[in-house]
Amino acid sequence: MDRTDRAIIEHLTENGRLANTELADLVGLSPSPCLRRVRNLESTGVITGYHAAVDPAAVGRGFLVLLHVEMAVQDRSTIEAFEAAVTGLDEIVHCLRLFGQPDYLLWVAVPDLDTYERFYMAGLTGLPGVARTNSQFTMKTVKSSPGLPIPYR
Repeated sequence: MDRTDRAIIEHLTENGRLANTELADLVGLSPSPCLRRVRNLESTGVITGYHAAVDPAAVGRGFLVLLHVEMAVQDRSTIEAFEAAVTGLDEIVHCLRLFGQPDYLLWVAVPDLDTYERFYMAGLTGLPGVARTNSQFTMKTVKSSPGLPIPYR
């Protein structure tokens, strides 16, 4: 991967709807070589897809919570059960299993605090193997980079 490939990635990350001719102009290539490079980045798995950036508040998911989860039990069946349960909860829009503490970071996106409290009591407290949780509410988004796992799905 060279400087031109990195420039292609940067421009497509900022605007995945760029026409190939526009992208070619931005990176200093003619359209055919630019398209070949984009197709190569796609086929080698560097570019994994194109996505719309969605304002969570506009779709009723503007209350974002970062939830730290510590597991009481860490055997294979408990971990698998926990992860299967998490994938079935639409309010959880992103989940990372970590080394160290906490064991998991979950992004929860709901309309408001009351909805989160109901979801917490009905959905999160019953997840398999959970010992402790710590909820952190988003006060303000200071910086958000396209392509990073910040919630909305």
